Amino acid sequence: MKERTIMLTGGGTAGHVTPNIALVPKLKEAGFNIHYVGTKNSIEEKLVKECGGITYHSISSGKLRRYFSLKNLTDPFRVVKGFFEAKRIIKTVKPDIVFSKGGFVSVPVVMAASGKAPIVTHESDYSPGLANKINARFAKKVCVTFEDTLKYVGKKGIHTGTPVRAALFCGNRELGAKITEIGSEKPVVLVMGGSLGAVAVNEAVRGALDGLLKDFNIIHLCGKGKVDESIKRKGYVQYEYANEELPHYMALADIVISRSGANAIFEFLALKKPSVLIPLPKSTSRGDQILNASYFERKGFAVMLEQETLTAQKLQDTVRKLYDNRQKYIENMEKSNAHNGLESVFSVIMETVGEKA
Repeated sequence: MKERTIMLTGGGTAGHVTPNIALVPKLKEAGFNIHYVGTKNSIEEKLVKECGGITYHSISSGKLRRYFSLKNLTDPFRVVKGFFEAKRIIKTVKPDIVFSKGGFVSVPVVMAASGKAPIVTHESDYSPGLANKINARFAKKVCVTFEDTLKYVGKKGIHTGTPVRAALFCGNRELGAKITEIGSEKPVVLVMGGSLGAVAVNEAVRGALDGLLKDFNIIHLCGKGKVDESIKRKGYVQYEYANEELPHYMALADIVISRSGANAIFEFLALKKPSVLIPLPKSTSRGDQILNASYFERKGFAVMLEQETLTAQKLQDTVRKLYDNRQKYIENMEKSNAHNGLESVFSVIMETVGEKA
């Protein structure tokens, strides 16, 4: 059988990388030679190289903004530079298919691949971002996580869900308790602010510690450089981030406090973890996390708190109420037809390669 080559792209945050990484074992099993295009010294480079067995290429990339910024004067030139760099990589690698997870680095790659290889793109959020709106013009198929998103993407759209890393299902509760040394005599709250951390979430959690630690143990993933070394409390542990340990933290956790990036919240759904979701506000985002969190609240999977009205007391009260009613949320998640999109996305990739052949 002729060896096939797939080019993956996507970056900027872990949410644009982890679904790609979730696909890697299936792609390797199917005999694909895997290449990844991202930016240099980025989160995608770090995560992809930790994964192993993937050839990584770096290109220039600029952010595409809907708002005024002086960087809007220079970033288009970085995108153009990235386009020509991606063209050279594609000419050398000759991929049979390109799979894009979005993020600004993916745009020059997708544009450069147009006409050279079939393109499949995946949109995680409830409404497509600017990068994926551009990518969709060049793609043969657009996979979406939320079924409601199909109305935004037209005939190319396929509701697949999002790929969830198989490792997350292998967590061990006892090992999580051993690693964190917080014990298991109290229920555990896992706090996640996203791969870049979240100052507002961190501050609210730390402000609520006196109340929460009476009833819960807390694992706090703060983000790079955001650990507060002055806080030493029994039942409270802080880490910048988690990699191999995350499945064990997830297994130990009874509920989660988190931002509402689509990939993260669908991992909570797959693992049946009720959550308090604190989306990025519209003042600092396009509002996609608000739509994601609203959808999960409507479905009875989570409770949403708006950052603008977030207080330590409100967070305490919400965590307690969610924990007391957690079984109802778990039952809603068990009844959901939402699923791990790994097989569905992989099938779309295989079908598209087959059409090319």
